[in-house]
Amino acid sequence: MTNKDISPSRRHLLKGMAGASALPFVGAFAALQAREVAAATAGGTSLLVASPYGPIAPVNDLTTGLPLLQLPAGFTYKSFGWTGDTMSNGLPCPSAHDGMGVVVSRKVGRSTELVLVRNHEVHAVSPSSFIDAHGVYDSGNSSAGATTKLGGGTTNLLFRDGNWVSVTPSLGGTDGNCAGGITPWGTWLSCEEIGSDAVTASGKKHGYVFEVSPDATLTTGQPIVGMGRFAHEAAAVDPLTSTVYMTEDQSGKSGFYRYVPDIRIGGHGTLALGGVLQMARAKGKPNANLAGALVGDRYELDWVTIANPDQNRGNATGPSGTTITGAAGPFVQGWQQGGLRMNRGEGIFFAQGKMFVMDTSGGPVSRGAIWELDLATQTMVCIYASPNTTVGNMGDNLCVSPRNAILICEDASSATTDSFGFGQRLMGITGGGDAYIFAKNNVQLSSTQLQQAGKRTALAGDHRGNEFAGCCFDPTGRYLFVNIQTPGITFAISGPWALGPL
Repeated sequence: MTNKDISPSRRHLLKGMAGASALPFVGAFAALQAREVAAATAGGTSLLVASPYGPIAPVNDLTTGLPLLQLPAGFTYKSFGWTGDTMSNGLPCPSAHDGMGVVVSRKVGRSTELVLVRNHEVHAVSPSSFIDAHGVYDSGNSSAGATTKLGGGTTNLLFRDGNWVSVTPSLGGTDGNCAGGITPWGTWLSCEEIGSDAVTASGKKHGYVFEVSPDATLTTGQPIVGMGRFAHEAAAVDPLTSTVYMTEDQSGKSGFYRYVPDIRIGGHGTLALGGVLQMARAKGKPNANLAGALVGDRYELDWVTIANPDQNRGNATGPSGTTITGAAGPFVQGWQQGGLRMNRGEGIFFAQGKMFVMDTSGGPVSRGAIWELDLATQTMVCIYASPNTTVGNMGDNLCVSPRNAILICEDASSATTDSFGFGQRLMGITGGGDAYIFAKNNVQLSSTQLQQAGKRTALAGDHRGNEFAGCCFDPTGRYLFVNIQTPGITFAISGPWALGPL
């Protein structure tokens, strides 16, 4: 696609992305070249280093007064959109807050407004907890004869001049909306993480991607079937081509995919107008297994076409002779053509011509690895690999800040106990591929505390072992937004970011 094929608004976006922030990015990630050499002698793994922001300690929430997070000195936060809080339609906010992104930043008079879209990784719920949104995909029961409905979907959050304003339901009737990703044209791709071929009583299939508008009334609730039916985790868009790169969270049979749309100048609804689904293959290494990756491991990719993105699950033997059973239909087709697999593909994020991909069970001890895919050369390099739970404990969602540094959300079955105590963490990644602790989950709440804060007393308990999810920054880098999935809280964090790379 030539420059003349890009709309003026898209050219402005690309110019901004390649402008002032490019130099910090180049400097930071150029250091990874040197890190690869050093890692070869150090066993190919990352290290835990001291945080440039200093040690962390419990900090009280400016909204409720409760010490919900551990953060470095100088950082503050405001919580919002708790499970059970009243939404704009008068109904309670759904639970299981997961992937999230800032889709719109706009000036309204003298105010600056941000619109975020937040996933809810909910499966079957009672009908009273169904997300009554404008865009509903499946309004039937979750299985024949059941008294439950599918409670997954999205809510839109409005943040104005540093303050939370409202929560509005935008997508309902979906199943296990885990992560997803923002688009360059200001929408959110919400992904169902469903690995089975279950069909609800209404006859609807699941395991799809849905596009969500910042205006909840413009969300159709219709799946983009061409993007495949599998356990979708996250998505990220190349703004030059509108190609969507996607991960699959299916242990031991996770493909790495891209959807090449027919319409390359993207806009709301264009992905649904058609495209080609493809699965990554490592050149010269049919059925490459990326599990156990070490820093510096490198693959050159090509892509095989998935003829039937909606194919049912099945078994497949690839050209390597390895048979995979019970895999998603798109994976089966890709594997038969030599496609590669990750251990468990999770977060993915676009920055400066590259995709950063989290394999949550990758690395030498299955505690996490990050791959950097250069879109121009289609070369993928491992830039981070955890050797133990202290350095990194199963990173899930990740993002790249406007200052071009990586932040990852931990989601381990057993949270880490380190020098700051027990709890899931937000981990920063240095330009050299090492990790540091930026924050910890500190949610331990009694019924009395919750009642005094005006929250549901049913949310009481020690939730420090529950995952962080949905990390994302506003375009200026002033605010970091993130969720704790259970009990279901969204945070806006601000502070002295300039002290470190974030």
